[in-house]
Amino acid sequence: MIKPERIQQLHSHINSGELMKFYKSREWMSLRKEALKRDNYECQLCKATGRYHKAENVHHMKEVKTHPHLSLTLSNLQCLCIKCHNEVHDRLESVRAPKFTNEERW
Repeated sequence: MIKPERIQQLHSHINSGELMKFYKSREWMSLRKEALKRDNYECQLCKATGRYHKAENVHHMKEVKTHPHLSLTLSNLQCLCIKCHNEVHDRLESVRAPKFTNEERW
């Protein structure tokens, strides 16, 4: 059981924009490990479509920044592979390298 003072401290890190302090906390690391075990280390979005991929990320379904009170709630966590996590956060375009185009003509 996490002490209320510690929860308040972790929430203050989130509210002040110090997310790395939250994500490096032993409370988060422990809960993250618990979520991975619960989901059998499998990406839940891939699994839902009949595919398999190892889960590397633990995603907060309700964002930490807008719902800090759910940041340490196991039912708010979903294990995802990197690709699915980027898709959920709409980061795919920024991850892909731009295609090379050579406009020079010989």
